[in-house]
Amino acid sequence: MDIDTTQPWGLAIDFAGRATITEAGHTVYVNVSDSSYNSVIAPDSVTGIYSPVTVTAQFTESGTNSSALRGSGRVSVMPVGTAPVIPDQTAIQRAVAAALADFVDSTAAYTALCTKWTPTDDGSGDGDGSGDDGTTDSTSTTTPV
Repeated sequence: MDIDTTQPWGLAIDFAGRATITEAGHTVYVNVSDSSYNSVIAPDSVTGIYSPVTVTAQFTESGTNSSALRGSGRVSVMPVGTAPVIPDQTAIQRAVAAALADFVDSTAAYTALCTKWTPTDDGSGDGDGSGDDGTTDSTSTTTPV
């Protein structure tokens, strides 16, 4: 991801802290948000410290048979001392990289799961639990992994 050095967070975000980018062929949704419960950005009334800013990046890719794999990344930008958080132009880039890495890990885990799972059915049916003649197969079982 290229950082836009003219933007405080390295990417143009809307008034709600959202942006959408395309990275590595995925449409990634980014959100930059203050993690306080206040609608006004101000120091915590007890500690006197500003809340961290959270940057999230996430996307979902759908496949066959209603399968879906997700990638998500999260980066927290902490305040220094009693000053508010200073925008970090690399935070979004790091969150997007984490989301892409998470997606790769999920894909590898899903692939490993699929290679371990072997159905005990002889493959003659369509997976709905009925035989080819329309009768219900009450003896089919699956082997736990």
